[in-house]
Amino acid sequence: MNFALYRELLAVEPIRRLLLVGMVARIPHSAAGLLLTLHIVLSLEKGYAAAGAAAAVMTIGIAVGAPWRGRRVDRVGLRRALIPSVVSEAVIWSVVPYVSYELLLPLVFIGGLLTLPIFSVIRQSLGVLADGTQRRTAFALDSIATEVVFMIGPAAGAVVATSGFTALGLSVVGVSSSLAGLFLMWFNPPTRSATRTQEAEEDQRHAAEVAVVSAAPVHVQEAAADLVPAGAETARGGRSLRRKVAHNFAWFTAAVAAVFSIAAGTGMVLSGTDVGIVAALETGGRQNEIGIVFLFWCAASVIGGLVYGAMHRPVSPTLLLLGMAALTIPMGFARDTWTLAFISVLPGLLCAPVLSAASEKVADLVAEDRRGEAMGWYGSALTAGVALGAPLAGIFIDGAGPSGGFVAVGVAGVVLCVVGLLLQALRRRRVAA
Repeated sequence: MNFALYRELLAVEPIRRLLLVGMVARIPHSAAGLLLTLHIVLSLEKGYAAAGAAAAVMTIGIAVGAPWRGRRVDRVGLRRALIPSVVSEAVIWSVVPYVSYELLLPLVFIGGLLTLPIFSVIRQSLGVLADGTQRRTAFALDSIATEVVFMIGPAAGAVVATSGFTALGLSVVGVSSSLAGLFLMWFNPPTRSATRTQEAEEDQRHAAEVAVVSAAPVHVQEAAADLVPAGAETARGGRSLRRKVAHNFAWFTAAVAAVFSIAAGTGMVLSGTDVGIVAALETGGRQNEIGIVFLFWCAASVIGGLVYGAMHRPVSPTLLLLGMAALTIPMGFARDTWTLAFISVLPGLLCAPVLSAASEKVADLVAEDRRGEAMGWYGSALTAGVALGAPLAGIFIDGAGPSGGFVAVGVAGVVLCVVGLLLQALRRRRVAA
């Protein structure tokens, strides 16, 4: 390990500024989910089921929008791609607190669809600004910053909501997110290297020239089209569409799909553990001690991220998730707050390293010109896992008590990793043969 890597990395001003901007920009959204839930429960008096439905709608919007937002960054650049997010963040989250529940649902979906793509932008830019072991350290620092954000944001949101200011809190979230987007546009961190940017500009000029040339003899093209049978035209169109789709997703290899499955598994284990902690302490009437467990869990993740970022060699995200999922299972056997807090340290140590290793893997596997879209899909996979983990844990908590939630998501994570490792071994055997 070499902890001097952190000093070297933070000495680079663009990286230091990017990490700071990313941390500050994530704080509003880290509080948004809790504020929205408590606004629906306390202000609209709709209950937790309705609040869960709204959270699910917003999550679906984020999962659908993330790849599209990432692709826009790849195609038109960061500044133009962020304009819809900057506008929608300020408008939608300023309107949401003052409408009925029926109008709130489509609004939060649109808000999720156009949410500021801070996660994918920061990771994409770090992949350009840092490389090699420095990239591993950069992703580790970003994961650590995310953990700190989730210590600050939800706590601040809870204070605002329990003070009776959920509407004001949601409006502040929207305005703050919009300001963060404006600052990001002004800062304009690179999303591809200078060489790649020049190549992209040359490709665009070439495409424009081809379009002009091909558009000139329109009458020749129309005459040729008249000579082609309708069936052949349809078949050719189908083949063209398939080629276009195949070209657009050429970056989506089996290795990238494996990383996305690990991201989904990580989200599932984390959200299931989150629900399990709350259920375990609320069932015992110790809900005022929830913060103790989360402090130990998140602090362990920060320490794990620091250690992983200082390592000379990467570790497979599959192995890291396997360890985290397996170590989550014993949390189900804790019978008091402090035991649960100390046991949570073990899986917590692997949380930031899993996210860092997976992000690093995506950056290594996908070329710069498609990395924004890939990071968007990576974020969608993580979000989908989060959306799956909470209800999965909830089903087993209702049926077997709080311990069932930890065991369910832990076992599911282990099974996912074992299957992934078996498929990797089978693929290597086929390649060798």
